[in-house]
Amino acid sequence: MAYVTDHPTKTRGSYLDVILSHWAADDEAETLVGCGERLRRVDARRQLFRTATALRRQGLRPGASVGAFTSNRAEAVLVHLAVHLIGCRLVFLPPEPGPGELAALIDRSDCRTVVVDPLLSEKAQEAVGRCRTAPVLLSMGPGGPPGADDLPALAAACPAGPPETVPGPLPGDAVTVLYTGGTTLGRPKLPAHGRTLYDAMAASAATAPGGGRVLAATRLTHGSGHLVMLNTLLTGSCLVVLPAWDPAAAFDVLRDERITAAALVPPMLGDLLDDPRCRPGALPDLRQIHVGAAPISSARLRQAVEVFGPVISQGYGQSECLGITSLPARELPADRESPRWRSCGRPLPGTEVQIRDAEGAVLRAGETGEVCVRGPAMMLGYLEGPENTGEAVREGWLRTGDSGFLDEEGYLYLVDRVRDVIVTGRGSGNVYSGLLDDVASGLPGVREAAAVGVPDDAVGEAVRLFLVAEDGTGPDTAAVAEAITAELGELYTPREIVLVPSLPRTGAGKIDKRALRTR
Repeated sequence: MAYVTDHPTKTRGSYLDVILSHWAADDEAETLVGCGERLRRVDARRQLFRTATALRRQGLRPGASVGAFTSNRAEAVLVHLAVHLIGCRLVFLPPEPGPGELAALIDRSDCRTVVVDPLLSEKAQEAVGRCRTAPVLLSMGPGGPPGADDLPALAAACPAGPPETVPGPLPGDAVTVLYTGGTTLGRPKLPAHGRTLYDAMAASAATAPGGGRVLAATRLTHGSGHLVMLNTLLTGSCLVVLPAWDPAAAFDVLRDERITAAALVPPMLGDLLDDPRCRPGALPDLRQIHVGAAPISSARLRQAVEVFGPVISQGYGQSECLGITSLPARELPADRESPRWRSCGRPLPGTEVQIRDAEGAVLRAGETGEVCVRGPAMMLGYLEGPENTGEAVREGWLRTGDSGFLDEEGYLYLVDRVRDVIVTGRGSGNVYSGLLDDVASGLPGVREAAAVGVPDDAVGEAVRLFLVAEDGTGPDTAAVAEAITAELGELYTPREIVLVPSLPRTGAGKIDKRALRTR
């Protein structure tokens, strides 16, 4: 079964043209806030042009790769835009990897220039010392790595007018390179995206409401944060950047900055819900909360709707395809027991989704297999070359590595990562750990849950379930096992239940099941 929706194709020029058209419309309107900076549109426009010219004067030419080793700051947004404005390739270098892996990423992406946040100077210096190449370092202000020029100081000496126009990228040119959190082979890859993604977002923004105040809480150097930045600026809204996640500080910003929309990963939403100040009506300006980057349990989703009202939307995507499905708040059913509360929505405009078996055959509605997609948000390929891309992309379709099924209405339900399916050897079925996680998370006394398979001589893999208690005292594990068996059957009965204070997470906010398997 396949499901596809149409996509608008008309845009008002490049995505940067759209943003600049907003910034030229009202000089005094606030557009970027973060880390003590409050930039009006006129300030952002001038600073963007000066930063772009300063980068151009470093000898950067269209097509050159520029690494962004930046934290969440308003200035980082302008650096990211400036790299594209001069026709260069933006390479996100997230702070999670160690110096050795970071050096490998710089070398593999051919970054000859890296813009470094002073807060990350020590790590950047160590990584560059391990590079085979010798990239030029530019600091986003004083306190950068030794020998790095101060980019804002260089920009201050540049004119405030637009830099020289450069030809737009061709459809097959890589303009942005992301970093995956790991692959089935255990080695992170570098998905490269072209202009199609940006053209699609600019087209969608043309009909989207704007003028709000949007909180970016996830890292701007991750796919989710980049999308929030783009969508906010493309709709003429004000972007408020949270430097780092702290639940209490986030609540204060949501209230004091009168945030109208926020993009969060499930653990962030859970942290907010656990704040005693977070009650119905406590954040009256908040009209939309978008949850993505990782699955959210149906129990937490229902709780969020009870607290914030019918404002919770969901999205599903990954580094290789940044937008796949969406579940708007209006499509959540009134029946709290409806299975749609476990869905991640229907395909985004222009995106096609199929469910395939191990041999590549397309499955019918209700049948579980690998989620395969194609659409405007799909990567061009991995930067390393076609031999690596071929493992993930077959005949134009991306194999997501996620297991799920489509219902008759085209709603997608994810049940697991393909590599996280627990093969028990008992009977004819497999244990989908994502489904088990969702059921266990909704049980009394359980805040979070994560199931993994562990080696077992008798059945191949046995189910080990990790639980985070709601109140710190711990639920009755026997009762938990009994409830899971009653809901999902004996195949899902955990062999072992382990109580832990918290679950390990990746930089994107997903539960790190690879780490759990080693415990």
